[in-house]
Amino acid sequence: MSDTLSSRQRPGRLPRSARRAQLLEVALEVFVEQGYHAASMDEIAERAGVSKPVVYQHFPGKLDLYLALIETSCETIVTGVRAALASTSDNRRRVGAVMDLWFTYVADQGAAFRLVFESDLTNDPTVREQVDRVIHESAAAIAEVIREDTGLPEEAAHLLALGLVGMGHFGARNWLTSASSLSKDDATRLVGNLAWRGIGGFPRDESPASDQRQGEE
Repeated sequence: MSDTLSSRQRPGRLPRSARRAQLLEVALEVFVEQGYHAASMDEIAERAGVSKPVVYQHFPGKLDLYLALIETSCETIVTGVRAALASTSDNRRRVGAVMDLWFTYVADQGAAFRLVFESDLTNDPTVREQVDRVIHESAAAIAEVIREDTGLPEEAAHLLALGLVGMGHFGARNWLTSASSLSKDDATRLVGNLAWRGIGGFPRDESPASDQRQGEE
């Protein structure tokens, strides 16, 4: 029996939802440590303190378990971006809130972030779809705000939004993987200021239609 398992108490019978959550937590550890191909359902079952058939009761196969983890992580990021945008009507603060979301996520859930964006299974279409979904749904939410405020065409607003997502995503990813000496707050502030100096240069749309949209918010 591994040292990891021996240091844990074998869990008793759990409600189905709690068992699923436990298996996802353990699987995250194993996939991040070993990668998808080297990880095994036997290892996940052992660390969770259950038999392998129990794992299969919740997830028909290893790929199903992996996709469940990816989907959960992706949903957390996209929901977080939407919440950041809705947290204030001040656009400079909105930009800062979105950047803070990315850096806070990688700081608090670095393992989940690596699972999504450094997966060794990104060639699988279902995995690639989830990873792309994070980028494009985050950008779509930001583009809506840009379009409403600037009056830019949808395609232009979406391109700008992708640039902002890229700043947050790649900036936070590099900060995490390079073990930067910058604190999370300092890194977030730097990238947030850079992003605002760019997007803040686009003039607001002062047309009557824009005023009406603003009044409806």
